[in-house]
Amino acid sequence: MSTTPNLIYIFADDMGYGDLSCLNENAQWQTAHIDGLATAGMRFTDAHSSSAVCTPSRYSVLTGRYNWRSVLKQGVTGGYSRPVLEDQRLTVASMLREQGYRTACVGKWHLGLEWPLKNGGIATTYQDEEQVDFSAPITNGPIQHGFDYYFGISASLDMPPYVYIENDRATTTSVRRFEGMEDKKMMRPGVIGDDFDPEEVLPTLTGKVQDLIDAYADQNTPFFIYYPMPAPHTPILPTVEFRGASGTNEYGDFCLQVDDAVGRVMQTLEKNGLVENTIVIFTSDNGCSPKADFPELASYGHNPSYVFRGMKSDIFEGGHRIPFVIRWPDVIEAGSVSDQTFCLTDLTATMAEVTGYRLPDNAAEDSVSNLSIWNGSTTEPVREAVVHHSINGSFSIRKGRWKLEMCPDSGGWSSPKPGSQEAKGLPAIQLYDLSTDIGEKNNVQDTYPDVVEELTRLLTRYVKNGRSTPGSTQPNTGVRHWPELHWLSESEMQDV
Repeated sequence: MSTTPNLIYIFADDMGYGDLSCLNENAQWQTAHIDGLATAGMRFTDAHSSSAVCTPSRYSVLTGRYNWRSVLKQGVTGGYSRPVLEDQRLTVASMLREQGYRTACVGKWHLGLEWPLKNGGIATTYQDEEQVDFSAPITNGPIQHGFDYYFGISASLDMPPYVYIENDRATTTSVRRFEGMEDKKMMRPGVIGDDFDPEEVLPTLTGKVQDLIDAYADQNTPFFIYYPMPAPHTPILPTVEFRGASGTNEYGDFCLQVDDAVGRVMQTLEKNGLVENTIVIFTSDNGCSPKADFPELASYGHNPSYVFRGMKSDIFEGGHRIPFVIRWPDVIEAGSVSDQTFCLTDLTATMAEVTGYRLPDNAAEDSVSNLSIWNGSTTEPVREAVVHHSINGSFSIRKGRWKLEMCPDSGGWSSPKPGSQEAKGLPAIQLYDLSTDIGEKNNVQDTYPDVVEELTRLLTRYVKNGRSTPGSTQPNTGVRHWPELHWLSESEMQDV
């Protein structure tokens, strides 16, 4: 057996910090399998996605670069959108493959693909759907960005096309019109493959991960499996065995099905004798979506955002503070807890240090190794500050106890919504002392102008340098139209 550790990222979709019972003492269901990872490993209490929505966080977890440096400055991609990942950009998959790892992605890609059209050209929007040639190769996807194997779906499970992709082709050319569903089962209208059952997508993908582990077990080379789940994002479709299991609503039941999938992955590792030499990470791409029905869950005593303000999409903590649990028996002390500020961008530099890889200067520009936290060799902060980003492109920077938000509103779907009458009467920026105000209720921007100035300067430096780590200045992508940098002067914008 190889002594180099295997690696599995299990990346839930829209699962809140408060949806794990190991992080929320008031959780109304028990995530026993994920809790088991925490009992045998480490849980983080101050972990963050780089964005409060899906596509941007996926960009950052694979590249170690803040999502807002990419061409996508706000929002998310659709099922037929063009790729967000730049050509030749190093990903954690290409980095590990270069070192002899077998690499696989199973699940929701949601970083854009090049779908060929019947009359030539590439799709760009849903309006191109009728012209897509589902028999032709799909380009600029996972296998062009470091993965040896891919099986999954192009975007969220509520976005067409509803077809499986294996490597660079749809698994069927037989598609029909699907009229969609609404409410918690929300799926947009579009084409669906004859081998595609929305309720069976999560079990199918989990089974593929198990099959890969079985296939890799007898080979003497390490593997990396990236499993971006489609759940508990809409459509909220727990299978029959999980309906009613949480004692709350369908979202709670779906969270338990996610937990069961984690258990199945761990059981497969155990069966193959791979538990001790495999790093298993469970996390989420952002906070919980309002589609989970926060008021209904509150009636049962459950808050997916725990004690944090906001939800998916928001600049507030509930938008981007996420569950993060890691198990690595060879290195991480069982039952340990880290309160250090962590960002998903940090995984790339951490795995580079684990494997002895020297990152080039133009890669992982916002990634800070956390290996010293994992192995317990430091209790000092390893990260200077972290930048947050909302669905509408609003910025925030967090350093220690202070969090500066460069907008008057939520930057997302919570109140006060951007452009609302409520937001118009508020100060242009927000400053919170999270050590005394974790709920972000008391804006103290007028009381601490020196803190506002310091954090604004730091955020400006991070943007202008094209990186937040030591190294040579790097270019940002797609900066010609970037109105979210409203605090920069005209001359400063010339340097971005």
